[in-house]
Order: sequence, then structure tokens, then C-alpha cells
Amino acid sequence: MVFLDTVGLIAIWNDSDQWHSHAQHAYDELRNSRTVLVTTQYVLLECGNTVSRTDLRADVIDLRIGLARLQRLISPTEDDWNQAWEAYDRGAPGSAGIVDQVSFVIMRRLGIRQAFTNDSHFHAAGFETLF
Repeated sequence: MVFLDTVGLIAIWNDSDQWHSHAQHAYDELRNSRTVLVTTQYVLLECGNTVSRTDLRADVIDLRIGLARLQRLISPTEDDWNQAWEAYDRGAPGSAGIVDQVSFVIMRRLGIRQAFTNDSHFHAAGFETLF
């Protein structure tokens, strides 16, 4: 199981993103190996906000529908939410944001070790980034 992060998703959807080719290669490998891909509603909210003024909106919608259909769209629990806010409160400026903190809590709860991203916050939190 691999966690889909905003950075990775935006990189595969946006051909002009600086990480597009690396992300596309990693994503193709995941799809070819039939890896189970999951994310949270919050990551999709970040993606939706990021691409709201572009023609990439349909990509976010399609992913949301597909993940929901496969029951791979994770809703944070109240405990996830509280743990994430506690971690966010302990963090210094420049540390991971609240959406990443929610992602970290959920990844730990589900035993997910890999994230489809190159966001250094995931690596700093002890996860393997895939590009």
C-alpha cells in the first residue's frame, strides 16, 4: 500500500511541473505492479485548491470518484485529527503542515511506509518517498 500525496499527484497531472517525469515514472511502476494506492479527503482538498483555476480539475474529480468506489479514500478519525493537531502544535515554523500531519498519523495507523511524493517532510517523518 502506498499513500498518495498532493506533491506527487500534482506532478503527474501537470506536464510542466518540475517533477513530472520522475513522478510519472514512479506512478507507472506503481500502477504496473498493482500497488494499492490510498489517500485522504484532505489531500484531495489540497489538490482541488491547487488546480482550481486550471483544466486539471477533472483529474482530481476522477481520482476522488475512483478511490471512493474502491474504498481507498480515507476519512481521518477523531483520534487521527487530534494526534495530527498535537504534532502540528509541537512543530516549529517550516515544519510539516496540518494536512501532512494528518497523513503521517494515518500512514502510521495503517502501517503504510511509502508515500508517492518527494516532499521532504515525509522523509523527515520516517517514510520512504518514491521520487
